[in-house]
Amino acid sequence: MAMRQRIMIVDSDERVARMISRCLEKERFETLIVEDGEKAIREFQSFAPDLITLALVLPDMDGYQVCKEIRAVSHVPIIILSDKKEIFDKVLGLELGADDYMTKPFDERELAARIKAILRRSESAVSQQSEDDARMRGRGQALKIVQYDGLSINLSNYSVTCGGVVMEMPPKEIELLYFLASSPNQVFTREQLLSNIWGYDYAGDTRTVDVHIKRLREKLKDGPNWSISTVWGVGYKFDLK
Repeated sequence: MAMRQRIMIVDSDERVARMISRCLEKERFETLIVEDGEKAIREFQSFAPDLITLALVLPDMDGYQVCKEIRAVSHVPIIILSDKKEIFDKVLGLELGADDYMTKPFDERELAARIKAILRRSESAVSQQSEDDARMRGRGQALKIVQYDGLSINLSNYSVTCGGVVMEMPPKEIELLYFLASSPNQVFTREQLLSNIWGYDYAGDTRTVDVHIKRLREKLKDGPNWSISTVWGVGYKFDLK
């Protein structure tokens, strides 16, 4: 029998945490409820979750700090669940490395669907990385690298260099940038980007894409012959002049 995937639920609201746990256990996940940030950081090592749902309001430290501490040592997927609906809060959570941000109240079925989609993409990425590593060893060359004048995006080791400077970026920003830059001058709708990068069908919230594009533009600016362009009424493209 295959081992069940593990979800760590970090939330001080017992009612919400138990609701999430019941929903996920019906979907054959193993769950662990943790009520505060310090315990979450400790349990992360021993429980070894495949994904974390993380509330922002916790009794000892906020969820942003928990996200930052876990992201410093692991790329485990994190979904922030919060009452905070302001774009600033979503930007901050995504900037610190969260893979998704859902506002409360939320539909538990949508949460389960997003978790499954993120885990599918995570498993696919690990599998693809293993295949790429094998090919790299066999051919003696790097794969999954896109380069333009002054810009290098390496998805094999999740690094971006711009103007000779290594940029600090969370994984989803790198994946989005690589996806766009791999198809220069091709326009992608927000829905297509959600599906390809986050791995779930469009659920009505395109701000996730907008936030990541905004952060990429702030960090990279425009290159000598390239830029991340908005195609009004459609979506975004990596514009190669």
